[in-house]
Amino acid sequence: MTAPKVAIIYYSSTGTVHALAQEYAAGAEDAGAEVRVRRVAELAPPEAIASNPAWQAHHDAVRAEPVATTDDVLWADAVVFGSPTRFGNVSAQLKQFLDTLGGQWAQGLLADKVYSGFTSTATAHGGRESTLLALYNTVHHFGGILVTPGYTDPVQFATGTPYGPSHADGQGTIPISDDTKASARFAGRRVATVTRDLLAGRAAA
Repeated sequence: MTAPKVAIIYYSSTGTVHALAQEYAAGAEDAGAEVRVRRVAELAPPEAIASNPAWQAHHDAVRAEPVATTDDVLWADAVVFGSPTRFGNVSAQLKQFLDTLGGQWAQGLLADKVYSGFTSTATAHGGRESTLLALYNTVHHFGGILVTPGYTDPVQFATGTPYGPSHADGQGTIPISDDTKASARFAGRRVATVTRDLLAGRAAA
């Protein structure tokens, strides 16, 4: 059976979402998926980035990593989007990337793929669920198949994030917990497994 192709496309300013993307990718790979991890382009001006040492450090650290393109979305059987919360919504950087997909959407090329998401906030009640729900509005417009972790594994009762893996980093003072890492890996395995089963069913039909 052909391995499902999973694209993990994310924006991260200070590195938390980047770290979650790596855990998510590990889970998908554990389930046999071929995975691409791609960051979206940074839109903020250099002076804004330089105003936050953590932002500047992460910006410099990932400078050489590949940037997401529409081809990554078209290549994938499943697409997972990651974004920090910005006022209870996705970041401008990720939203700008989503907005570039209009041509592919108009041709029906984004439909019938599996989609999911993950996020991070500065505070415990800073909009993690609203960010993922806002992100999933785009999936509905794509005609995508939404696969979230729900409460399908015990780790989800520990993390309390059925909409997708998430972390509250306390303005950079709280490291990602082992439970949250496990949640991200589980979500990656679930997306890869459901996508594999979906592809197998289509092939059998």
